[in-house]
Amino acid sequence: MTTESDFDSLVPAQRFDRRSFLVTSLGAGFALATQPIMAQTAITTDAVGLLAGEVKVPVSDGEMVAYRAAPVGVTRQPVVLVVSEIFGAHEYIRDTCRRLAKLGYFAIGPDLFARQGDPRQIASIPEILDKITGKTPDAQVMGDLDACVAWAAKQGADNGRLAVTGFCWGGRITWLYAAHNPAVKAGVAWYGKLVGP
Repeated sequence: MTTESDFDSLVPAQRFDRRSFLVTSLGAGFALATQPIMAQTAITTDAVGLLAGEVKVPVSDGEMVAYRAAPVGVTRQPVVLVVSEIFGAHEYIRDTCRRLAKLGYFAIGPDLFARQGDPRQIASIPEILDKITGKTPDAQVMGDLDACVAWAAKQGADNGRLAVTGFCWGGRITWLYAAHNPAVKAGVAWYGKLVGP
C-alpha cells in the first residue's frame, strides 16, 4: 500500500507544505476496483484533430492535474466539465472528454480526489468510499471546478457556454455544481444520489 511519505521525494518541500499539493500525473488505464471488466472495454476515441492530454490547473492551495481535450484550431469552444465517479479521472473519463471534443467542446476532467488520495490504486469500493470520496469536501470540489472553468477561459474557451456532466458520485456533483454556479447552462447527471455522507 502506498503511503503519503512515498511521494515526499516528488514534491519540492520548499514550495508546498501539508496544506498544499501537486499531483504530477493522472496515471493510465482504469481503476483497480473496476477490474477486470473495464480493462476489457473496446471503446477508444482517438485524439486526431484534438489538443488532448494532461494539464495542471491552478487551485487555491497548489495545482490540480486534469485531462483536457479540445478541437485543434477552434476558438471559443463551449466548456464541459466531466466529473468522474468514485474511481477518479481514469481512461473512461479521458475518453469521454475526447468524444466531447470531437463534437466541438472544450472538455476537462479534473482529478478531484488529488488531496485525499488516488482511488485508482485501491481495489475495494468500500475502501475508496471510506478513505477517498467520504473525505472529499463538497466545498473543495466546487472550488476546484470553479478553477477549471477559469483555467479553460484563459485557454480561449467560452465559459459563458458552460456545461457539467458527471457519473455516479459525479452525478451528485453535477447537481451541486449547477446550483453552485449560475453560469452553468446545462447539466447531465448520469445517476448519483443527491445527499452525500
